[in-house]
Amino acid sequence: MNTREEQLQELIRSLRSRKLTLSFAESCTGGALSAFLTEQAGVSDIFLGSVVSYSNEAKVDLLGVRRDTLMQEGAVSESVARQMACGARRQLKSDWSVALTGIAGPSGGTATKPVGTVCIAIAGPSFEESRKVIFSGNRKAIQQETVDYSVRWLCEVLDKLK
Repeated sequence: MNTREEQLQELIRSLRSRKLTLSFAESCTGGALSAFLTEQAGVSDIFLGSVVSYSNEAKVDLLGVRRDTLMQEGAVSESVARQMACGARRQLKSDWSVALTGIAGPSGGTATKPVGTVCIAIAGPSFEESRKVIFSGNRKAIQQETVDYSVRWLCEVLDKLK
């Protein structure tokens, strides 16, 4: 199995070889996905930027998430994640976007959305998909698992589209 750094390098190579760009919309990770990617020198040719939309107002104002969706489903939902991904892709004019919204804890969980619940979405040309995943561990572990899962999943999506 690849290490997280090897997986990231695979993602960068895949995007670069196809001349594709990437953006993120992050909530529960607070920019950790962006930080992980930008630890790599020279990614400015593929990475256009990120919106850290921690509050619901930022999700609405910066990414175009619909208020009715937030009210009906809550910020931690696949629908909101998809709207965040599409909004980041639109605002930053990227080919691909990944969005993350969830409950990293230690508080904030409910019976239906326990701590560790994360909704991840990927949006790209003729592609829009979301997943709900439940991670365990402390706040830092949940954030890191979210970042790692996102990188792996985007690699898988890009591999299938070759």
